[in-house]
Amino acid sequence: MCRIAGIIDPNSNSLAISENVRRMCDVMAQGGPDDEGFYQPTTNTVFGHRRLALIDLSPAGHQPMLRKNLSVSFNGEIYNYLELKQELKEFGLTFTTQTDTEVILAGFEAWGTKVFRKLEGMFAFALHNSAENTTYLVRDQSGIKPLYFTTQSEKLIFASEVKAFKQTDYKLEENQDWRVYFLAFGHIPHPYTTLKNVFSLTPGSFLEWNHETTSFKINSFKTAKPEKTILKEEIATEAINKKLKNAVKSHLISDAPIGVFLSGGIDSSIITLLANDVVGNNLNSLSINFVEEQFSEEKYQKLVSENIAGEHTSYRVTNKDFEANFDSVLASMDQPTNDGINSWFVNKCAKENGLKAVLSGIGADELYGGYPSFKRMELIKKLKKLPRFILKLSAKLPSEKLKRIYYLSYKNPVGEYLFLRGFFIPESIAKVLKISKSQIDNLFENFPIGQEISELEGEERASWFETNLFMQNQLLKDTDFMSMAHGIEVRVPFLDQRFVNTTNKISNNQRFKERPKGILIEAFKNILPKAIWNRPKMGFSFPLQKWFLEGNQITDEKIYNNNDYAKKLIKQFKANKMHWSKAFALYQVVKNHKN
Repeated sequence: MCRIAGIIDPNSNSLAISENVRRMCDVMAQGGPDDEGFYQPTTNTVFGHRRLALIDLSPAGHQPMLRKNLSVSFNGEIYNYLELKQELKEFGLTFTTQTDTEVILAGFEAWGTKVFRKLEGMFAFALHNSAENTTYLVRDQSGIKPLYFTTQSEKLIFASEVKAFKQTDYKLEENQDWRVYFLAFGHIPHPYTTLKNVFSLTPGSFLEWNHETTSFKINSFKTAKPEKTILKEEIATEAINKKLKNAVKSHLISDAPIGVFLSGGIDSSIITLLANDVVGNNLNSLSINFVEEQFSEEKYQKLVSENIAGEHTSYRVTNKDFEANFDSVLASMDQPTNDGINSWFVNKCAKENGLKAVLSGIGADELYGGYPSFKRMELIKKLKKLPRFILKLSAKLPSEKLKRIYYLSYKNPVGEYLFLRGFFIPESIAKVLKISKSQIDNLFENFPIGQEISELEGEERASWFETNLFMQNQLLKDTDFMSMAHGIEVRVPFLDQRFVNTTNKISNNQRFKERPKGILIEAFKNILPKAIWNRPKMGFSFPLQKWFLEGNQITDEKIYNNNDYAKKLIKQFKANKMHWSKAFALYQVVKNHKN
């Protein structure tokens, strides 16, 4: 896991481009503390790289890496690189390093763009082919690793973080719509960012840039949706068990210290127990706990940690820690978010524990129905049968939750997601931002959303929303920049492509049981303590309602002096009548908003 950046600009000179790319890499240095590198594939092209070394820690892993007529700047891990390497050796190709990076180059040499689909892992990279004078920007199928780009005025600029673009001499305007998206979603959804015309590359796609014509096209390399061939429970549990074991084993490949984050929930407990089977005494696991007992899962963590061979470390995070680090948490954000605080502290603890990589349980809830949204799809179906004018009238209802029914009046499916997980309704957003409600409605009605959603119903539709909107835009994005702030790599075995493909083959009635994640529990009942799976879902969360109310981080009325409506909402929070995440969203929007 590293940080990458680059600029292709035929209207600039190599010195100016190099200086811009260097500044882009400098601002992302925490995500690649072990090494830096720059390479100029063409007169007007510069690739930059900041390295976090985990595989082949020697100087041979330096990037950008060159091989014949190819060069690459790569962020991520390729978990099947040894398999691919062996296959390529059988074709007669030779290697000079032990890295997964060189396998990408050799794979492209042998298979061209077909190699992208063969790569199993989390990755975002820029690859230049001087034989064709073409550059490719490539992003993994689950969107685990970020990659942002802009293609204005015959130039291509790309980076792992949006803040890197702000370090260049190029004038990039603010995206005036980001606040609307943020107040509605609680994150800034793909493909948008805080900057106008700077977009995130679609997961499972590659941008092909032609240097001669300064033009580009974006192609998908996503694996086709498989048929539902796993129909029986015993076959499903066997397949889940086998594929996840393989995923965990491959995700533990590292030449640097690696551990597991153990929250005490189902997902992290499974990952920890499987990792223990692979590395035993060498396994480092870590947990976070609180003085506030209702948020602490220490007793569940102990049920697992006492049954593993390696060293377990438990950290206690207090309100005092939160106050002392709040400014650092904000500074670590690449883009505004209402999550990520917990991830920042987890990775801080991992760093203090001497680790460079940590396995996480992200992805299981989205794949196996772990959220309340999966049970609400039938309700959505019934509500959407109501006339649109009735749905619109719900904005007048007294309950804040019922007001969200308004979102179902949109013809765009994104309204369903906003009904399920939306923060503020359009009327409130309009008042906070002092813009028209029709402007907001128009933005959401025209929101770009994947066409595949139209073919999905019920729990599978909920899974698509949770995976492509919530997980990719919030959980994975937050995990990435909060881990990189501490020079830590977070790996997510549940999103291993082979495991995901197997999951998609399971019939819906087996995959989505009455009990959330029921089929996953069945697959690992032999190792998972009953007390962990036979309890209400808690979720890994901090006592932030209490901490924000006790502190003055987001409630200082001076921040809201020019915004009476926001001030009114913050008073509701101070009266404990609003969730901290909504108040935190207001704080992030208002503090830098010129009214």
